[in-house]
Amino acid sequence: MPDGRGQLRRAGGGMVSAAFPEAARAGAAILEAGGNAADAACATALALGVCEPAASGVGGQTMALVHMNGRTLSLDGSGPVPSRYPTNNPLPVEANGYRATTVPTTLAVLGHLHRRWGRLPWQQLVEPAIGIAREGYGITPLQRALQMREKDLFGEVEGHSGVRYFLKAPGVPHEVGHLFRQPELAALLEGVAREGPEHFYLGPPARAVDADMREHGGYLRADDLAAIPWPVERGLVEGEYRGARVVTTPPPMGGRSLLGILRTLEARPSAFLASDGWPTCRFLAEVFRSALVERRAAMTDPGGYDPGADPLLAEGLRLPGGTEPGSGRPDRPTGQTTHLSVMDGEGNAVGITQSVNMVYGAKAAAAGLGFLYNNYMLDLDTTDPSHPHHLRPGGRPWSYACPTLVLKDGAPWLLAGSPGSDRIITTVAQFLVNLLDRGLELDAAVARPRLHCTVDGVVSLEAERFPPEVVAGFEAGGYRLIRREPWSFHHGAIHAVLREPGTGIFQGMAEVRRDGDAAGPGAVESDGATLR
Repeated sequence: MPDGRGQLRRAGGGMVSAAFPEAARAGAAILEAGGNAADAACATALALGVCEPAASGVGGQTMALVHMNGRTLSLDGSGPVPSRYPTNNPLPVEANGYRATTVPTTLAVLGHLHRRWGRLPWQQLVEPAIGIAREGYGITPLQRALQMREKDLFGEVEGHSGVRYFLKAPGVPHEVGHLFRQPELAALLEGVAREGPEHFYLGPPARAVDADMREHGGYLRADDLAAIPWPVERGLVEGEYRGARVVTTPPPMGGRSLLGILRTLEARPSAFLASDGWPTCRFLAEVFRSALVERRAAMTDPGGYDPGADPLLAEGLRLPGGTEPGSGRPDRPTGQTTHLSVMDGEGNAVGITQSVNMVYGAKAAAAGLGFLYNNYMLDLDTTDPSHPHHLRPGGRPWSYACPTLVLKDGAPWLLAGSPGSDRIITTVAQFLVNLLDRGLELDAAVARPRLHCTVDGVVSLEAERFPPEVVAGFEAGGYRLIRREPWSFHHGAIHAVLREPGTGIFQGMAEVRRDGDAAGPGAVESDGATLR
């Protein structure tokens, strides 16, 4: 468990922040070799899929915010529901197993990113991931803890394929420090390096997935993969906060909710938001809950979304007149995901949020290929056929991902994001408050304690790190309170990079709550420079 602010990295030629040290170093090496932010983001994302399999991988989906050559847009990598999902007599949605997966998009999104903006050869970007898969990496305390937490769910999957690839034995996690190698995944990635993403979607891996799904009653087939799910390029949503321009992702992602929160917070003085007191914490909880309530009620077809006509962006949130804790029903378990942020020395920036949805996805692994299937079927509506994300063949899940770019004087200043399902939005909002209202440096802003409030008034907070009167206030106010441990895994994971104004030096900070690190070419010593 972390006990401080973590390590703030500084470098002169760009910066990568990611959820695993080997992945951050892979991206930094690409920058060092002359690659741009798109190249480094691809290498980092591919490496994360190898060394952080609980959160992402080639069986998952990827969303991105891209600022390249002065143009900013988002990549929507929502994975479609397989064409053979039964609409006439649908089965209950399963959290684990082969019937939980949508069409994987990660390789399609990264391939598109590289082909549109990359500079170095694709094979060079895949090589670090291949090396990590072949040579292995050491299991971390967090990974062992997650395997321990999920081991019984692994055991529920027919054939125990996830157990075979990712646990030591049924019900037994790997020891900390165990050198974890993935030769079958390395072989898959070698084909992807040679032939591009098409190898996965059109070649032998697609046929192997088809056979695996048929054997275990899954819906995904080779023809679903052959209709390669290239990402949709979408615009962005943006707004002002404390004099900075905040740019983030439109539906089906969660950026508009983040901007609604910031629009609402800006009506209060910075001094109020910087307080640790009960009035501020209750206000934040109600703002967060209102944002999630509004999001649930206002989901629209991403293709028809017009940010200029969105009242949330113009007016902010409508808060309840008083504290209304609601039913206190906890939401179902939600996904964890991963995020990476990259800036290069040419003014480009790429933020990627990618996932297999819940921790270790569907807990089922592709036979002979060594990757986990996602369980994004959980993130579709099952009750209203008119819902824009209704569960039907070709339907696409919603996402809370909100990679966020902050500009000062028209230039990229900060790039950040987080995993954590609905906590993504509230984690990023609190991080921005820490930077722009509290005036904290990057490492201190990441390490601050966090809280979250669900639609149903369930408040989760790192109780030991908040004043006792805050905990007592939530308890007395009728909220259902979940006390999390200090620096809780539950409360997201900011991975951020920042360009110091006037110096050309980059700062990077990886979340102290997880296994991440930041790295960049041309490393320099930290001198405690302020961020403003």
